[in-house]
Amino acid sequence: MAAYIHANVEVTDPVAYEEYRRQVPAVIAAYGGRYLARGGAAEVLEGNAHPQRQVILEFADMASLKAFYHSPEYRPLIAIRQRASTGQLIAIEGVAPTQ
Repeated sequence: MAAYIHANVEVTDPVAYEEYRRQVPAVIAAYGGRYLARGGAAEVLEGNAHPQRQVILEFADMASLKAFYHSPEYRPLIAIRQRASTGQLIAIEGVAPTQ
């Protein structure tokens, strides 16, 4: 079943973050991931959330998602992202398809 990364990112260094944005799509694609949402407008409908830059990635399954996140290709990009932003990344397992 599909698995997703939901990221809420506050960019604190746009120049450094641009380097991350330039490099990360190829790594995501190499692990079978794809963008579902990336940086569009976000509106809080309930609660006290403070959305910043929202990103949602889809992977075939949780194993693929974790392979991407823990990959040697992504490790240096994590360091760039963490220097250039603050935020949260959450891995979410999808719903099994109904038959």
